[in-house]
Amino acid sequence: MASLRCSLVRVPQLIKPFVSRIQTRHIAQLSSTPIPPIKNEAVKNFSKNDQLDWDLLKASLIKFTDNGALDIPLVINGERIYGKGTSREINAQTNPAKLSQELATVTQATESDIQAAIAAAKEAKINWVKTPFADRAAIFLKAADLITNKYRYDVLAATMLGQGKNVYQAEIDSITELSDFFRFNVKYAKELYEVQPTESTTGVWNRAEYRPLEGFVYAVTPFNFTAIAANLIGAPALMGNTVVWKPSKYAALSNYLIYTILEEAGLPKGVINFVPGEPNMVTDTVLKDYEFAALHFTGSTKVFKGLYKKISDNIVLDTYRDFPRVVGETGGKNFHVIHPSAPLLHSALSTLRGAFEYQGQKCSATSIAFVPRSIWDDFKTIISESLATIQPTNTSSVDGLSGFSGPVIHEASFNKITAAIEQAKVDPELTIVTGGKYDKSLGLFIEPTIVETSNPDHEFLKTEFFGPLLTVSVYDDVDFEKVLEKVNVNSQYGLTGSIFAKDRDAIRLAEEKLRYAAGNFYINDKSTGAVVAQQWFGGARASGTNDKAGSGNLLSRFVSVRNIKENFLEITDFKYPSNYK
Repeated sequence: MASLRCSLVRVPQLIKPFVSRIQTRHIAQLSSTPIPPIKNEAVKNFSKNDQLDWDLLKASLIKFTDNGALDIPLVINGERIYGKGTSREINAQTNPAKLSQELATVTQATESDIQAAIAAAKEAKINWVKTPFADRAAIFLKAADLITNKYRYDVLAATMLGQGKNVYQAEIDSITELSDFFRFNVKYAKELYEVQPTESTTGVWNRAEYRPLEGFVYAVTPFNFTAIAANLIGAPALMGNTVVWKPSKYAALSNYLIYTILEEAGLPKGVINFVPGEPNMVTDTVLKDYEFAALHFTGSTKVFKGLYKKISDNIVLDTYRDFPRVVGETGGKNFHVIHPSAPLLHSALSTLRGAFEYQGQKCSATSIAFVPRSIWDDFKTIISESLATIQPTNTSSVDGLSGFSGPVIHEASFNKITAAIEQAKVDPELTIVTGGKYDKSLGLFIEPTIVETSNPDHEFLKTEFFGPLLTVSVYDDVDFEKVLEKVNVNSQYGLTGSIFAKDRDAIRLAEEKLRYAAGNFYINDKSTGAVVAQQWFGGARASGTNDKAGSGNLLSRFVSVRNIKENFLEITDFKYPSNYK
């Protein structure tokens, strides 16, 4: 692990942040600053012919697994703080596919550490707010290039090992989507700065300044997407904000790696402060601060509602200088509605992918499917026979790299999903169609499981399990419109959903009936896989604030606009013409 620590941990400390050279320069509107051409990063397929990619990935996996656990510190104002030799707790991050394999030891922040991180964010803001857009943008553009080149296989390996992803799921997450976020955010920021008042009268110049928020941003990031974690800290920081970052303890390895890469790209100390810690303590400490300006969150609906309440209560108590911005993406109970005219093979295999890619641990994962009775037997046969070829395995091991299905992330998730499977075995309204086996002797493995319900109002059609469990409701073909109405009110969520049909009238009806049932609505495609700049991502209802990550809409939440009017003419009389009548 020595070489890894040298390349990813120590080197960034030697890079002198260039912000000190520009302390006196103002964050002028540099909307005319040209930027490099921006396009989506190409996905590496890791086919059997891509031997070099496989070899480089294996080398990175070995770097993490054969040299002992990586010691991950807090990083506050650029200073690394290790728990060893102090009273701080240290948590272990293990491989969910191999519970005996310890990947990292992670120092846990104390309350005084969180207060220090807040102070560092405030201090860093003094210079960061003055840093020209071109310099801020350069940091994230360079970080994207480092991720897609120099550290590509290290980031892949860390995400695969720590978060239980197979190589393709890790590739589209931690490499392509992450770099897309960093690059396209620069493009969106430039476009936002260029939106200026359209009119100015003679002798007047009107302009708009997109100031960062007054205060600091608190980012609470999830385990399941390295890219989401990077965007939750990167989007506000790009716009001139400073950040206190609480990563998920189940993604500390990949998240710390991203932090060190940002340092190497030139991120000044204190702009982002990395503070793993006990969630309630960290949050309560942050939310008491007068200069708390925004929450950027991805996680469970329940946790988000709790944070929303705390912030709202504090607003009533005049705790804050401003009304904090609250930006959140939470849960989903995402649907596939299959019309009788749907292409059978395509809709069945798309449902398999949507439900069981990354073990259903995506907020957009297909959780429920409504299948017409006329095609159910064939649909069931296709998906069941395909699933029979999938055996959950350690997809981060050299022997299992080509596997489709890996582990669930932690024991709490394992217990929740397996309890549902056990319920399905005894509930008269539920039938296990395929799957249902599980084992945690080595890792947290659950077979992809499909359950059919005879009750169109069953709780399984409403509860988010966040794992490899798909519930199917079979309907009479003539009831298609009624099914759409049911889907619209089926659950509290409104994140993603799909309609599969060849009949354009059916597609039109679904699009209209399900207008608010999904923030990302798919036609003849699975409910997962939004691409930055192509499908802006987010949902409303209990699925979040729908601020659309992957678009410029999100960036507008982390600026506060000031309009400036400059007058070039001088008056010689206080009266207006109407005063002389």
